[in-house]
Amino acid sequence: MSRDISDHRKKLLEELAVAGRKSSNAAVMYHSAMGERLGLGMTEEKTLDLLQRLGPLTAGELSQHTGLAPATVSGVIDRLEGKWLVRRVRDTKDRRRVRVEINYERLAGFGELFEPFVAALAQLYERYTDEQLEVILDFLTRSTALQREATTALGEE
Repeated sequence: MSRDISDHRKKLLEELAVAGRKSSNAAVMYHSAMGERLGLGMTEEKTLDLLQRLGPLTAGELSQHTGLAPATVSGVIDRLEGKWLVRRVRDTKDRRRVRVEINYERLAGFGELFEPFVAALAQLYERYTDEQLEVILDFLTRSTALQREATTALGEE
């Protein structure tokens, strides 16, 4: 059963696809530049972000959250550990498990680099109603899940 799409919706969907690509490109370039400033690769920087937001995680948990293959995650952890930015710590409840935790002393000052962008986003959010922010949040949450699934699928091929 074919569904006719109005010209307006078709145009919106095309513009949304282009805007999504532009947003993705801008995010990649921003994090590449930030990683360069911090002496990190983009994957290393985003792994640190996950650890900051979620707390200490096992390599398997990092793999689940990133969608990256376990071997890739192990390499990222090794690189971050080599830069003294994270450490592997035995889980106090299950000594067989090893968690990766941030060495916060080494990250001092990193957050300051993000402050101008965070402030600019806060100003942007002021333009939207609570209802509009809910729609934006829903879209970002769902599109992030789709992208994580696509990342996982790439690692399985």
